[in-house]
Amino acid sequence: MITVVFEGALLGQNPKHREKFAVRTFSGPLAYHDSLDHLRVVHLTDMHVGRVTPMAAQMAAVDLTNAANPDFVAITGDFVCHSQKFLDALRSVIREIRAPVFAVLGNHDHWSGAREVREALVRAGAEVLDNVVTTYTVRGQRMQILGLDDAYTGHADRERAVSMLDPHLPTIGLSHIAEEADGLWRHGVPLVLSGHTHAGQITVAKLHEIAIGKVAGHKYVHGLYGSREVGSGAVYVGAGVGAAVMPIRIGDRGKREVTIFELGRNGAVEREHHESQPPLPGRKPSEELTQKRHQKVLQLRSKREAKSSTE
Repeated sequence: MITVVFEGALLGQNPKHREKFAVRTFSGPLAYHDSLDHLRVVHLTDMHVGRVTPMAAQMAAVDLTNAANPDFVAITGDFVCHSQKFLDALRSVIREIRAPVFAVLGNHDHWSGAREVREALVRAGAEVLDNVVTTYTVRGQRMQILGLDDAYTGHADRERAVSMLDPHLPTIGLSHIAEEADGLWRHGVPLVLSGHTHAGQITVAKLHEIAIGKVAGHKYVHGLYGSREVGSGAVYVGAGVGAAVMPIRIGDRGKREVTIFELGRNGAVEREHHESQPPLPGRKPSEELTQKRHQKVLQLRSKREAKSSTE
């Protein structure tokens, strides 16, 4: 793992913008060795462009991403934070990424207005994958990217997405909620990138596993889970760039994060941050809870529409 402290011109002269980032690098599953020579993917998640996360931190993530010279960038949801007020800022951040961007939405995007967030991303040059599969070709190599809409708010449609897969092409999956990986593995998706948890942000004394795992019921809290052997599946949960409530991050696992995956025959890395780890017991949300989350999206949309009609 490389820890980078940004100072000076990059983040401005104000000391409060001197943010620490972790750059974590991993090799991809062995399933890609027969189909890809080498592709480099940078994974970002939970950018939460808004008041809580300084724009300096957003641009630091972009600079790290561009420095890695990826073949494409995958961003797994929560682009905004409770508001549409920063969509112009979001567009400016995404436009600075010097590689194709593939994205899926998260719960905050639906709470804030999925249509507007999606529109901002597309205008910035990103391809938003809402329960669909797209094919990306670079240096003569073709790869499928499957993107699920947000499962937290009940918008994921895994069956629709997997029905579009070509079994002869290598595939990577994107999902804001990591637990969707369990179903994608059964359809031959060997690697899924995800977010949502922010790694708990406070990772000392395994507080992140208690808060995100035991209390919130997630099986996958932060880092690499599953197996990268042929015929298996792995999921990576990113710690994220931003924050939705408090910008506090304590502990190695809780640092703002940019993750690099080297896929294919020549994609081995010298040192990985950690090995695959066992999942927590987890707790699947009830149908009632999922419906309640979906209703919240509809209520917030109605509230925005009512406010707009009176302005």
